[in-house]
Amino acid sequence: MSSAKAASLSPAVDDTAAAARLGDGAYAWAVDPVHVDLSMPSATPRKATIAAEPQAITVDLARSAIIVVDMQNDFCAPGGWVDWLGADLSPERAPIGPLQALLPVLRSAKVPVIWLNWGNRPDRKNLPPTTLYVFNRDGQGIGIGGELPGNGAKLLEKDSWSAAVVDELEQLPEDIKVDKYRISGFWDTPLDSILRNLDVKTVFFAGVNTDQCVLHSLTDAHFLGYNCVLLEDCCGTTSPDFCREATIWNVKFCFGFVTGSEAVISALEGGVLARS
Repeated sequence: MSSAKAASLSPAVDDTAAAARLGDGAYAWAVDPVHVDLSMPSATPRKATIAAEPQAITVDLARSAIIVVDMQNDFCAPGGWVDWLGADLSPERAPIGPLQALLPVLRSAKVPVIWLNWGNRPDRKNLPPTTLYVFNRDGQGIGIGGELPGNGAKLLEKDSWSAAVVDELEQLPEDIKVDKYRISGFWDTPLDSILRNLDVKTVFFAGVNTDQCVLHSLTDAHFLGYNCVLLEDCCGTTSPDFCREATIWNVKFCFGFVTGSEAVISALEGGVLARS
């Protein structure tokens, strides 16, 4: 088709129309009838220096997010799967208090809050036996998608009570929710795409279990090039304590940095938020 004919088939455009923003993250195009702006203006850094191990860190809050892993009823609430197994729920519930204090401060600093929960398809078509086995090791258990005794909620199923965040942790409309289907939240999910669209470089990690879903989501983030910060008091696990200790040691010396909620709150309230 000739350029003249193509032009004749194109709708008339308003050269004075305001540019539309295409993209729901830090990187977006500005599009109008005669021009597309692909440039990505540099955001003004909002620096915060946080006490951490093995060294203090300075992060750019404009390019940071927190991922809260698996703080959901099946793991942290009475009547959930872990409770049904007879495990002590107190380690799984220990992060609730620190997160209640930390999340409002991070939101005030415009740091996105991402809730990363097990939330499987009802048909479980994307789950291999290697994943299903973890929740039904002798073939006689409830298994993913099975009904919990007492409340009938389906284990780790999307939109079920089992997959919902515990009542004690408030979710706001601007928070981001991501379903996961493996121990790592980066496999078979949009998590990496979301973080990249937000232009996130530093990720704070919280949730349960410290040595399982938190650790392996963190290590995958590290392998993808994100700066990883584990919030020790915002994590919990029912595993033996040597598992938690090994996780903390490995994060400090292989995968990133370790700090706590009070250090982050102190850095933000004494710095960025005090100046805003």
